[in-house]
Amino acid sequence: MMKVSYLTGFGNEHSSEAVVGALPLGCFSPQKPPLGLYAEKFSSTAFTAPRAKNRRSWFYRMLPSVVRSEMQRLANQYPNWRTAGIGSDEELAEYDPRAMRWDPIPPAQKQIDFLSSIRTVAIAGDTRTQIGTAVSLYQFSKNNERLYFVNADAEMLFIPHQGDLIIKTECGVLELAPLEIAVIPRGMVFSVNCKGGSVAAGYLCENYGAPLDLPERGPIGSDGFANDRDFLYPQAWYEEGIGDCKLIRKIAGLFFETALQDSPLDVVAWVGNSAPYKYNLQLFNTINTVSYDHPDPSIFTVLTSQSDTPGVANIDFVIFPPRWMVAENTFRPPWFHRNCMSEWMGLIHGVYDAKPDGFIPGGMSLHNTMTPHGPDVQAHTHGSESELKPVHLLGTMAFMVETRYTLFPTLFALDTSARQKEYHQCWQGFSKKFKKP
Repeated sequence: MMKVSYLTGFGNEHSSEAVVGALPLGCFSPQKPPLGLYAEKFSSTAFTAPRAKNRRSWFYRMLPSVVRSEMQRLANQYPNWRTAGIGSDEELAEYDPRAMRWDPIPPAQKQIDFLSSIRTVAIAGDTRTQIGTAVSLYQFSKNNERLYFVNADAEMLFIPHQGDLIIKTECGVLELAPLEIAVIPRGMVFSVNCKGGSVAAGYLCENYGAPLDLPERGPIGSDGFANDRDFLYPQAWYEEGIGDCKLIRKIAGLFFETALQDSPLDVVAWVGNSAPYKYNLQLFNTINTVSYDHPDPSIFTVLTSQSDTPGVANIDFVIFPPRWMVAENTFRPPWFHRNCMSEWMGLIHGVYDAKPDGFIPGGMSLHNTMTPHGPDVQAHTHGSESELKPVHLLGTMAFMVETRYTLFPTLFALDTSARQKEYHQCWQGFSKKFKKP
């Protein structure tokens, strides 16, 4: 059994070597790297990005990536995986502005691997201009230890709700369980398989914009939210002697295949701050009111991809974790609202307090820009009439991917039997109670 260990600290200048002496000292690109390795730079931002935002790592590998550059175009290999801005006219034509909700998508009728299981449900922006996002689902039970993948279109955020994953990357190995998330940088080679042969299911967010970062804390001060030290990065690890395998590349929404004679995960050592990482959502330091009013959900932001407009995100990743609710003279559930941001929600565990019925783990909802939404009748009644004593909300973990762009549901999402076409009925029980004084 592989023993997995981690480096700690979000965005740190990490360094790791799987073989002692593999890392050069004093420079990144020596004339002759140690142990006969090749030095290769991996940049997730422009070379001239500000120092605080610059992300790059140096790999010391058995062969440079360029030897694996030969590839063949794959046609219709992954038809359910959609990319914003690429062949999306059918989605635009079928746009439905109503609030939407889905039950968990039924699994495939045959065993499929991770890549084959991905089904995109909504897209926004355009990968070619590096703005927006795509949100998808995965559910698979078939492992393919000789299949590797690189996504040149987007950074990838994994949000599992069932089954454990083993994610092998050029920087090392991440083990991922429900209530944890993982982020794979754009352009990183990796593979995904189930741990222990289980069924694995979850949500997947592709970020076309700036790399995900920790949100500013503002007046909250120096601590709180997701703390830097709780983010885990892999230790250097490499594969060798795998034999024939395949590398699938995604770029501009197209898929290409390269046949390989050995694993592309041949990095023996690395140093830098652009690398895969994971985070345990249960470690989030939840901030909440101790006086009155339900606060904006921005106080639950774990990660953010900033846009060119300060304070308006390309995407925010927000969670709704267990917490104490003590607000005085306050309607405590999320309020009714319309929002300039689009909100895609999922449930990892338990019950979401604003929608106690009809929203279950593996399900999802979409409330697009300026679409009215809020608590259903049951949640509103409970929030309006319950005794306002301190309540410890437990057994829950919901999340939201919020974006400044309109999310367009795919034809798959619109047509699936899992779509709750009567979702709007959860608000139809409200009646007028206005009384003139």
